[in-house]
Amino acid sequence: MARPVTVPATRDTAAGPGADMEQWSWPPRYDESYRPPEHQRHWFPHRETMPAERRDEAILGRIRRLMDYAWDNSPFYRRKWSDAGLHPRDIRSLADFGAVPVVRKDELRADQAAHEPFGSYLCVPPDEVKHVNGTSGTTGRPTAFGISERDWRSVANAHARVMWAMGIRPHDTVLVGSPLSLYWGSWGAYLGAERLGARVFPFGAGVAGQTARTVLWMRQMGVTVFYGTPSYALRLAEVATEQGVDPAELGLRKLFFSGEPGASIPSIRGRIETAFGAQVYDSGSMAEVSPWMHLGAGADEPGVLCWQDLVYTEVCDPATLRRVPYGSEGTPVYTTLERTSQPMIRLLSNDLTRWEAPSVERGRTYPFLPRGIYGRIDDMFIVRGENIYPAAIDEVVMSDPGYGGEHRIVISRMDTMDSLVVQVEHQPGQRLDGWADGLSERLRRVLGVGATVVPVGRGTFERTEFKARRVLDDRDLLRSLSSESAP
Repeated sequence: MARPVTVPATRDTAAGPGADMEQWSWPPRYDESYRPPEHQRHWFPHRETMPAERRDEAILGRIRRLMDYAWDNSPFYRRKWSDAGLHPRDIRSLADFGAVPVVRKDELRADQAAHEPFGSYLCVPPDEVKHVNGTSGTTGRPTAFGISERDWRSVANAHARVMWAMGIRPHDTVLVGSPLSLYWGSWGAYLGAERLGARVFPFGAGVAGQTARTVLWMRQMGVTVFYGTPSYALRLAEVATEQGVDPAELGLRKLFFSGEPGASIPSIRGRIETAFGAQVYDSGSMAEVSPWMHLGAGADEPGVLCWQDLVYTEVCDPATLRRVPYGSEGTPVYTTLERTSQPMIRLLSNDLTRWEAPSVERGRTYPFLPRGIYGRIDDMFIVRGENIYPAAIDEVVMSDPGYGGEHRIVISRMDTMDSLVVQVEHQPGQRLDGWADGLSERLRRVLGVGATVVPVGRGTFERTEFKARRVLDDRDLLRSLSSESAP
């Protein structure tokens, strides 16, 4: 592979679109000494509140520059666009950009297998890669993220902006309660908190017995902000209660989350807010497009903003991959606007969301996802012809006052009929007469298909300190056994 060319730093334009956006340059370059006054609501007041149409003009200019850069430095993109009969000069509008072919995660894995270690979409010389993150590889070949020092600082500045919008300030102590490993989420939260001037406590998660120590350390260090997954926050509240500690007395004032749906799902969000007596914020998209927090809250309410000047987000029809109107449901497609090492240009997420138009009433003029990312198309399962997302079941059972803390979703097949069973832990002393039937009926109304609720005692299921895995599809096992026994 030819040695990539590094693009010199320039302003996007001298006087045109983008010239009045705070610290908007290509390649990205930030004033590391800058920090807003603590009382200021916005990190970059003009950039975050300007008319969306005017910002889009600057974004289009950045996209065109980014595509030129990728064409010159990435065999992967040059080959992909050439095969589609496309050249960067063909992109004259954001509508034109919607015709650029999407990138799929399996393409990235295949390209890295052919061009180790970072793939032919690496746009900087390999010796400029100073940090390596990636996927775990538990479901296939791991994907390596090669990050230059410039990109590392861009991620820090981007996350600081979004965390500032959540009300996190330099006087806070932020506990990072997710693994400090290949997982990008932990490092993004760490970098953002550090950049905005807060005290950072990288406690991590995932070690046996660590949750009990988390409670101890939180009290000792005066932690005011917690980052992790919603599942782990609920586990933390449970362990604190078992130790005789009221979670609301731990002193947290804010919790922010990524990694799984929950922080914008009313039942889960409400349980966390009630347990800790603190404000809850949603964030997160995909590790491949870090800064993943470009989908992040800007107010104390469910939902996230699409910070379009960090990562340009389109919500697209899963079949046509063309942008859907505001008010519609679809799958996000992401384009990083500040990454120079491994830029992602129209990366297909396969997540599920619904978006709304920008509104000045939200305080920032970005598109809005009122329910955040509430599922993955890949996680959807079909029972008797109905499309079902696990998050829809989570929302119903976790909103019930008798819910005991965990549940499992079991899909199986009796003869030719699919069966959906939800095993739900119940609170001690919960009267079970009619309780399971009531939950079953609520699930039927939401899902459009019958579900049998089976009550089980609290503590039946293993707790998680990271992402919850609650679905067991026995049909896969039955299909496997059937194929093995076939002559």
